[in-house]
Amino acid sequence: MFTGIVTDVGHVLQVDQRGDLRARIATAYDPDGIDIGASIACEGVCLTVVALGRDPQPWFDVDISAETVNATSLGRHRWTPGKRLNLERALKVGDELGGHIVSGHVDGVAEVIAMHDEGDSTRFTFRAPEAFAKFIAPKGSVALNGTSLTVNAVDGRDFGVNIIPHTKAVTTWNETRVGDAINLEVDTMARYVARLREYD
Repeated sequence: MFTGIVTDVGHVLQVDQRGDLRARIATAYDPDGIDIGASIACEGVCLTVVALGRDPQPWFDVDISAETVNATSLGRHRWTPGKRLNLERALKVGDELGGHIVSGHVDGVAEVIAMHDEGDSTRFTFRAPEAFAKFIAPKGSVALNGTSLTVNAVDGRDFGVNIIPHTKAVTTWNETRVGDAINLEVDTMARYVARLREYD
């Protein structure tokens, strides 16, 4: 489990197509504090650490299945060396829950359809996949590229969030452009509420 609070911005060092896709990701995390088999959310995708090292800088390897590629933004924007990624270590008992409960299991891919500045913040408008639009509500939570964000407005499949300067400074959101594919995970509570309503 994660919180959607990004704790590092790493970057891709190399990508190799083996049976699965293997990516090597540079990070500020200390490899001595990461176990093989640990989960790290990379752009909101929960991936398993399969190797670790320090040369020339701290890094970890993850294997990415074809299913994950097809279900996430990787299907449209393949990772290449230098690509920056929002990273978050898995939640530990006693950690502060600053965002909301995030599983790292991407529901679908949203598209950035508009951006404009509102004061010092930036309003992003996204178009959600039809199947998941019903789970997105004003003042509800979503995880976008691994970042816990509050929904400001909803209009059918389209929804908007405001991203403050601090969030842009410590994540990859300052690199986002209209037309980008974004990993979307809807709020778990919204999913349960919708399921319960089916049996009212």
